Amino acid sequence: MSVYQLGEMVSLVFMAIALGMDAFSVSLGMGMQEIRLKRIAIVGAVIGLFHIMMPFSGILLGQAISTQIGQYATLTGGLLLVGIGAHMVFSAFNHEAKRLVQPVGLGLLFFALSVSLDSFSVGLSLGLSEVKTVFALLLFGGASMLLTWIGMILGRKMHGLLGIYSEILGGSILCGFGLNILFG
Repeated sequence: MSVYQLGEMVSLVFMAIALGMDAFSVSLGMGMQEIRLKRIAIVGAVIGLFHIMMPFSGILLGQAISTQIGQYATLTGGLLLVGIGAHMVFSAFNHEAKRLVQPVGLGLLFFALSVSLDSFSVGLSLGLSEVKTVFALLLFGGASMLLTWIGMILGRKMHGLLGIYSEILGGSILCGFGLNILFG
């Protein structure tokens, strides 16, 4: 293995961790809902899958689509996170309201899409380089899945400590992360 290949692998590992940290941060907030371990496993697997599919799509379309779409993907992801977080905060004050966003079905797909949109932009840039695609995609998916699990389990533990205020804190984390994407 050459020094160049080792450097490329280290770069991909750091990139995978950076992409997975988005999922970790958001999962920390989402995990503060009372979510069962089986659901946490499914959510992590779906987010990992999205972190494979989105950059793969970006790689495939890397040369066909302009770099402008990366800005729109980030904007959409940020808006989705702010919306999900705001709903969590407002539903914490209205105990009779049913939660709109649950990490099941369509809610899970929106959640996974919102945390993996930035990986599409990364895929666009990787499509223009000569990176080991399969290795990069598996690394992205594995890191985001693992970090999602860690975030949701930590969030679940914090829910037990914070009780009724955990949903407000979780929603605030999602809103803050979405605003950071939009304006940071």
